[in-house]
Amino acid sequence: MRKAIVVVDMQNDFIDGVLGTREAQEMLPRLVAKLEKEQAAGTELVFTMDTHDADYLTTQEGKKLPVEHCIRGTVGWQITDALQSFVCMATAVIEKPAFGATTLPAALADYNAIELVGLCTDICVISNALLLKAFYPETSISVDASCCAGVTPESHANALAAMRMCQVEVRGAW
Repeated sequence: MRKAIVVVDMQNDFIDGVLGTREAQEMLPRLVAKLEKEQAAGTELVFTMDTHDADYLTTQEGKKLPVEHCIRGTVGWQITDALQSFVCMATAVIEKPAFGATTLPAALADYNAIELVGLCTDICVISNALLLKAFYPETSISVDASCCAGVTPESHANALAAMRMCQVEVRGAW
């Protein structure tokens, strides 16, 4: 069985930057421990990066969320230092201008099991989980709730419930 973990948007702006949360900061050590274990077991890693340009505030997303974040080349755009050793060994690092990474399904075509972790459960994790489920309905698609965090604890729980209803397996305490 070939398994991949998709590490969604573990960038500084979502952890302790302009859109950071206490939950994201508290989840990070659990994610590091999980990735160490999974990598030792031969699981491949794919990272996504929310990526915006200087004109972010003029985009549809920027008009609805007028907080500049993950602007290409800034410190906030970078994947957190705590995960850099994993990034160096990743199968792919996919930049995405919106919630879902439209090139992600092609990067994961040869896997039997795909697990998602990262930020934010209620925006980008759910978008990518449902995108992958649509492309690969017979592939095991799961989310580790203990290695995700949402904008709020309530929206995190709502996203997990929605994914469960769409036959994405939700693992870990939430």
